Order: sequence, then structure tokens, then C-alpha cells
Amino acid sequence: MLRSRYFLTLILSIACIFYFDSTKGCWAQHTLEARVDSILKTLSIEEKIGQLNLRGTSSRSKELSQELIEQVRKGEVGAVLNLTNPQQVMALQEIAMKESRSKIPLMFGRDVIHGYKTMFPIPLALAASWDMELVETTSAIAAHEAYSQGIHWTFAPMLDICRDARWGRIAESPGEDPYLASKLAVAYIRGFQGSSPGKPGSLIACAKHFAAYGAAEGGRDYNTAQVSLPVLHDVYLKPFEAAVEAGAGTFMAGFQDLNGVPCTANRYLIQDILKTKWKYSGFLVSDWNANKELIAHGYAEDEKDAAYKAMSAGLDMEMTSKTYERFLKQLIQEKFLKEEQLNEAVRNIIRTKLKFGLFENPYFKDRNLFPVLSQEHLSQAKDAAIKSAVLLHNQASTLPLSQKTSIALLGPLADAAREQLGTWTFDGNPNDAITPKKAWEQKGIPFQYAAGLPYSRSKDESYFKAAISAAKKSEVIIFVGGEEAILSGEAHSRADIRLPGNQEKLILELAKTKKKIILVLMAGRPLDIQAVLPHVHAVLMMWHPGTMGGPALFDLIYGTSYPSGKLPVTWPKSGAQLPLYYNHTNTGRPASASSFIPLDSIPVGAWQSSLGNTSHYLDLGYAPQFPFGHGLGYTEFSFSQLHLKQSIYQSDDTLRVSLLVKNTGKSMGKETVQLYLQDVTGSVVRPIKELKAFEQITLAPGMEKEVYFAIPIASLGFHDSQLNFRTEPGKFKVMAGNSSATLLTEEFILEP
Repeated sequence: MLRSRYFLTLILSIACIFYFDSTKGCWAQHTLEARVDSILKTLSIEEKIGQLNLRGTSSRSKELSQELIEQVRKGEVGAVLNLTNPQQVMALQEIAMKESRSKIPLMFGRDVIHGYKTMFPIPLALAASWDMELVETTSAIAAHEAYSQGIHWTFAPMLDICRDARWGRIAESPGEDPYLASKLAVAYIRGFQGSSPGKPGSLIACAKHFAAYGAAEGGRDYNTAQVSLPVLHDVYLKPFEAAVEAGAGTFMAGFQDLNGVPCTANRYLIQDILKTKWKYSGFLVSDWNANKELIAHGYAEDEKDAAYKAMSAGLDMEMTSKTYERFLKQLIQEKFLKEEQLNEAVRNIIRTKLKFGLFENPYFKDRNLFPVLSQEHLSQAKDAAIKSAVLLHNQASTLPLSQKTSIALLGPLADAAREQLGTWTFDGNPNDAITPKKAWEQKGIPFQYAAGLPYSRSKDESYFKAAISAAKKSEVIIFVGGEEAILSGEAHSRADIRLPGNQEKLILELAKTKKKIILVLMAGRPLDIQAVLPHVHAVLMMWHPGTMGGPALFDLIYGTSYPSGKLPVTWPKSGAQLPLYYNHTNTGRPASASSFIPLDSIPVGAWQSSLGNTSHYLDLGYAPQFPFGHGLGYTEFSFSQLHLKQSIYQSDDTLRVSLLVKNTGKSMGKETVQLYLQDVTGSVVRPIKELKAFEQITLAPGMEKEVYFAIPIASLGFHDSQLNFRTEPGKFKVMAGNSSATLLTEEFILEP
């Protein structure tokens, strides 16, 4: 009997080590950690270092190099990026699983940012939908398509708060608000990773770029970021913390230095916050070649020093550069580093591979069940483009049009399939995209067409004549302009964010025809449209809308669908206003309509004075072109009866707010009801307002709905100058409406 119990105990012990369970219970976690340690014990130091190496080729490469094959066979590679041929993926994985001594599966990564083959609107556009279900759905489709081609891991979502439209990577960002960005972080991760880790058809998410990359000075990519620690914690880190809580499998470090220390080797970010405070158990990867770039930063003397500083800070995996491969073993032998530091990085990587099922499913089981470019996917892409579109301006209800209205479809992006896909579309095919011109042709609606310019940056006026002629033959001009895809994205910052090329000049020439002009913008950022705004009758921001941008625009123009998007960023009048964001502090002399004195109102020879004594530009004023949260529809909504359940609260209470919203127009519409709060007086100056909740409602004409919000008082806290998180007593303002600028207001008191 005792002998039988002994063998039973032994069998159960072995099962505990080798059984994998993707649930989150304590027993499963114990089992997972035991298995991680059991694998780690079998590895040589060279094989451990190999797990830290992310290898591969450029996004354009089509070949599998012999060098990479040999590295995998020797156990010198932990992950591979930019390999998109499924046969090559399977062949390389088979070498890792059958010919290497360690038998640890490879991770295959790719930049699947806003779609794989079916391209959805760019991330900034998806943020404009304010629709988390939509974001989760589009991310899941992207995951399914990428998985079918042999990809485990996406380098998304990008969660960098961005307050400067000059920065090229604003196109990938969730916008400027930490609350909205945090909601988006959760939706993206749920979409990519699915309902359970490692389920066929899912991808491992990568929250990037940790942290404050969007604060790059002057909107110049890769540039330094100087951010106070309270602002870092209350603004830039919020979506990353949400990503940890949502279970993001991996993180990626930012390229830039943060307050003087490059993120790749920033111990405060990596050790103090990510791994200690947040207890993150996934792994952190560098960005492309970033370890080596510690030398260019002036932070590391050479590659050996770079390896030492990155590993000391806690960076787990190195992308493309080879400082770990070349110097970690030597640094350990010379006792600059401990092998336990290496072991911890390897544990994080192996844990992730186990948690997401790579050991059980190294060869992409059931990948044939996940189609690409299916009709369902294309339908979702069209829906996403519609819901992401923001109607910025609609003079005298110019939109929607009747299909009987004769139109001239003009502009350099009216038939530019590649450009409407947007940045980071390595695997999207322009031949799959339906442009506005193609959409009108498919619907059989007669129209005049002329590009006016061969591409967005062109200054060639020889195309003007045909465009003006087409305009004269039509009742309404639909001008599709903006930026080519290459003008936004990584390393594509712009100092001047006006319409590029001669687009402004062409629009002003078209205005002379006295025809109504609908300006449709396709771009990766907000644009300066001051010069043309007085001459156009409607402005519809489509961003870069993806594969189905043309059909989406067709439905929006004719009212088959209605616009419902809201700006996730403040839209500047000019790049000279940047950085610009709604949740700024008041300053000691806040600007107002009553105090602002514009440049042209100053008398000649005026006595030297402070001209209103407020914070503004003489020539641009103090307000943006369009505020954060702005977006029109084809109907009108009224807001009334803002009510607080009580006027005095304690720190452990929940703030309960209600208001009445009514569709006062003549058509169906969707509104995003936005709730903002202001902590009026604090030990650190507080923003003039902060988004704390929102809800989307759809109402028929004449219908009304009471909208309720419940906000824990504890969520109103902030970090003071000593980084203590505080919820301070005093007066608070509650503001609700359809943008950050149009708001009902009430007040309450928080007692000590």
C-alpha cells in the first residue's frame, strides 16, 4: 500500500511539472513556474543567451538565410521577425523543435498594426471610433489572418500618448488622452490574444513603446523626451498599466531617452515600475537595433557596455542587434553580471512561450480554418472605416448628398489604392483596396473624375485644367486629398502640417467655380486646413481608412451610413500651436474670448502693454481648430438635466452622474456622451478637465435617453511632486457633453 502511494505521488509530481494549463488559478501558475524552471535547468549558457536573440530580416526580405538556419539549429535564436512565408516558418520551426538540443519553439513576429491582408483604418482612426467592441473585433480579425500565415506575435498595440501632430507615429497612437488610450489598450489586447492564451487564431500582443515615446521633443521621431515624473505616471504610463492588467504577453521599450536615460536601459522604467511595481511576468523586447543605439545616445561606450547596461536594467530580448549574443557570456565570466540575471530574462521568455501555447502548438494548428480577405472581414473593414470617420465641418447640412446630385470626384487620393491603406501595411495589397473612384464605378453612379494632382506632394499644375473642367460640369465637388501613406509613420515627422504639394492652390482655384466643395481628408495626422476651410462646405476626416475606404466614403456621402467618429486628439490650426492638448493646466493667466486681442486688432503705434495678460498667440489665438472629442453627425443632439446624486462625497464613495440626451434632429444618429472632471485646487496644479467616462448611444429622431455614469472617487487621484498618489479634498467640477469644449457643468465637494 505504501509503495503504491509512493508511485502515485511520484506520478502526480511529474504531472505537476509537465502539465500545462492556461487558466489563471494558483495551481496552474505553480505548474507553469515549475515547468519554466525545469526547462531552464537543461540549457547551456549559450542556449540561454540564444533565447534572448530576436533575429530575422527586413520586412522586404523573401529568403531564409543559411546563417539563420544554422543559428536556429544551434539554439542561438529565441524568436524570428519578418518571416511571412508559411512554408519557411514551418521549416525553421521544425529545425528548432527536432534538430536543436534545447527543443524550444521559436516565436515568429511581425508588425501587424491595423490588419494583415484585410487592412483596417490606422490606429489613430480606430481611436476616433471610441468603439472598443470595434477595436477588439478588428484586432481579432488581424490576428486570425496573421496566424494563418505562421505568425505568433504582433508588435502592437502602440500605446504612446501623443500631443503633437508633427510626430509621424501619431498615426499609430491611441491619441492624447490616457483614459481613452487605456480603454483602447484593453480592447486591442483582448482582440489580438483572444479569450484564452494560446488559442489557435490568436497573436501575442506587444505593448509599445515603453514609455513616453510620444513625447519626443518637437515631434521629431527618436528624439529626447523630458517628462516630469507626476505627468509620466498620470498620463504616459496609464495605458501601459492597463495593458499589464489586460494580460499583454510582451512589452517593447521605446527608442528615445526619457529624462536622460534611454528607455532600452532605463532601470526606473523597467525594474522599478514594470517588473517591481506592476509585477509584470511577460518579457520586454528592445526596438530594432536599439541596444546598439545606446552608443549613439552617448549612454554606452561600446557594444559590451550596451549589453551590460541593457541587461542590468532588465531588458529581456534584443531585436536584431547582437550585443547580448557577443558579450553576455563574457560579462558573466568577468562577474560584471550574474548568471541569475540572465536566467531571469530566459524565464520571462520561456514563461511567455509556455503560457501562450507554443510548446503545445508550434506548427500553427488549424491555421487553414482562418481565411484572409473574406467577405466578412471586408464588411468589418468597411464598418470600421465608417465608424472611424469624423465629420469636422458641415455648413448648412451640405452632407449627406442625394444620389441625384451630379458630382465631380477630384483630388490626388480619390483613386490612390496604396495611399488609403496607410502606414505599416507591409502585407496589405493595394490591388485589394477599393478606392473612392472604384466605389462610385461599382455603384453605377455617374460622376466626373480628375485627379487634379498626380500625387499628394505634387506641385504640377498641368492637371488643374481637367479638374476645373470636371467641376464646372457638376453641382458638387468631392475633393479627396491629404497625405500619401509615406508621409506619416516611423521617421516621417513633418514641421509643416498643411496639405502638401499644391492641394491648397487647387482647392482655391476650384472654389472660384462657386460650386459646393466637400473636402475629404485621408491622412495619418490632423492637418492645417486654415487656408481652405473658409472655402469648403464640409470636411470629412477619413484618416487612412484601409482596404474598404472607398465604399465607406460612398455610404457616408449619401447618408446610407452616418458619421459618428470623435477626435481622439486636439486638431490644431497650425503646426505652430503644437504640442496642443485639451487636458492642460490653467496657467496663472488663462486665455478667454473676452481677454484675447488678435493681431489685426492692435492699433498701429499702440502703447506697449500685455494685450489682455493671457496665454495665447497674437496670430492664432488660444483655441484649436477643432477640440478633442469633436465630431458631427447628420442629426442634432441636446444635452440637459446634468444631475449629481449628492453634492458632498467621501474618498470611498462613488460619484453618480446622470444627464438627459435627446435626438432633436430629423435622422438616426449615434452620439458619444463624454464626462469630464476637474480637481479645481490641488497641491500640484491640475488639468482644466480630464476625461473620466464616455458612453455611445444611438437614438432615432425625437427619442431621448437618460445616461448614467458611476465614477469611483478614488479614480480622481493623482501623483504629487513626491510621487505619492493622492485624492485630495476640495471642490470638483463635473462636465458632460459631446466634446471637450461643449459641456454642461455641476460641482461637488470632496470632504477630508
